[in-house]
Amino acid sequence: MSFSLKDQIYHPAYVHQLARTLEACYSGFSAATFVEKALDEQWEERELKERMRHLTQCLHHFMPKEYPKAIGILSEAIPALSVHNFANLVFPDYVEQYGLEELELSLDALELFTQYGSSEFGIRPFIKKYERSVMQRMQDWAAHENFHVRRLASEGCRPRLPWGMALLKFQEDPAPILPILEELKADPEDYVYRSVANNLNDISKDHPRLVLTIAERWYGAHPHTDWAVKHGLRNLLKRGNTRAMQLFGYGNPHDMQVSDLQLDLPISIGEQLSFSFTLGLPAKAKVRLEYAVDYLKKRGTYSRKVFKISEGALEAGTHAIQKKQWFKDFSTRKHYPGEHFLSVIVNGVEQERVAFVLKA
Repeated sequence: MSFSLKDQIYHPAYVHQLARTLEACYSGFSAATFVEKALDEQWEERELKERMRHLTQCLHHFMPKEYPKAIGILSEAIPALSVHNFANLVFPDYVEQYGLEELELSLDALELFTQYGSSEFGIRPFIKKYERSVMQRMQDWAAHENFHVRRLASEGCRPRLPWGMALLKFQEDPAPILPILEELKADPEDYVYRSVANNLNDISKDHPRLVLTIAERWYGAHPHTDWAVKHGLRNLLKRGNTRAMQLFGYGNPHDMQVSDLQLDLPISIGEQLSFSFTLGLPAKAKVRLEYAVDYLKKRGTYSRKVFKISEGALEAGTHAIQKKQWFKDFSTRKHYPGEHFLSVIVNGVEQERVAFVLKA
């Protein structure tokens, strides 16, 4: 049996474990009453973040109303729960909801709680209200011995963190973020330098030239940094940015020829499209090969999605390429019948484009 993400993360077993743990730490806490209030008639209907917020509010109902006392109890309890469980985001959510006026105490709590879940969402209102103080603390976190805390230093200040509060000021000027990324760019933990890459990618959406300048300075210094640079420039690479392509050795594809683009039609929603083409190279070259699908949207407009086929050195001659693409509906993409387009992209340059009809 498959379960939705909300059921995999916030399930009754976690609620019972949370209740037992808090009852052991605080004599005034009734585990049975908390579980009854938490697992109410609306529990099944709530989505993932709604369940988290509901648990936070239930905790606040049973915790001491004095915020420092409540944080002390939560800080004692969290080490007894599963290490680095996404469900433990309820702890930093408590800080976000009830601790905004207690800066230092809340930052200490977020530093602890991120080691058992993640405080990347909870830290953001504090950045917005106390930018200078919080960013200085995050700079200190970038040198922390615990890699979860180091990762928070980067992930927490991403300008466009998915599911998180947007940091509009950092979208306009990311300068306060850059010293943290400098500190973490060659971190020994992939969990950390992957966050650096995602932060760079966020910044590149508003300041592509700045990120390219950083990438050109960083690239070649360390394998972890190189990975972060490559992943951080992924959107610029998909858009065929010349500077990004040249940084990774992908030259002008003017002498690379795509021919005989064939689609296995007809194709209907829910099916897999097979297509093939031939790539001709006059000499050995480093090639980034992609394809794009222009999806017809409900209102008759188009949305393009770029997919990577391969990248690396290819010998001179002709290369037969075959690929398949699903057209079944996902939670993130719904398909509509009508004319679509498929393009082949070589080193960021579109070479061939054909139309096809996706049937109902």
